[in-house]
Amino acid sequence: MVAEQLVRRGITDARVLQAMSRAPRHLFVDPEQVDSAYEDRPLPIGLGQTISQPYMVARATELAVPDAGDIALEIGVGSGYQTAVLALLCAQVFAVDILPGLVDKARAHLAEAGCQNVTLAVSDGSCGWPDHAPYDIIIVSAATPQIPALLLDELRDGGRVVAPVGGFDEQVLTRVRRRGEEFETMQDVPCRYVNLIGRYGVGRDNPRA
Repeated sequence: MVAEQLVRRGITDARVLQAMSRAPRHLFVDPEQVDSAYEDRPLPIGLGQTISQPYMVARATELAVPDAGDIALEIGVGSGYQTAVLALLCAQVFAVDILPGLVDKARAHLAEAGCQNVTLAVSDGSCGWPDHAPYDIIIVSAATPQIPALLLDELRDGGRVVAPVGGFDEQVLTRVRRRGEEFETMQDVPCRYVNLIGRYGVGRDNPRA
């Protein structure tokens, strides 16, 4: 998977590639999908949600520029795969999902994978998780027409948020880096994610931070 799908498509960060090689994706898919676990495509995980394709997980992680001492937040934990990759790269990972069934599933998967530096909660991720802010990294694993301002407010100075930004059918993986009270935006590759659900998700208002 790493050689054929990631390196050939331009993923170059050595730490990200190592984490992708160590994260057991087959533990994060449903039993009937195990044979397809390492194919470069999203797979259904129930409740209308999917586990993202390996390339998109790798690229989102690479754009986030993770460091060993970072505190990370993932919005939309799903089955826990992106969370597991972050757990191999960061000091502490917090992750939320609005669907309790997915949080239960992710918690079981992460325990089986031996991830001990992860804290999960059932919560509306479009509002962030202020209890543990500020974060060095926030990865939004769901599509949003714009990055909710509350997430930007929870970034540490120098922190990065990576999210698929756009409409229902296609988004662009986007990174926003905080520089004091200013924010630098970079657009990267086209992508397609399931929609961000919540108060400030798809079809909802974006609050002032």
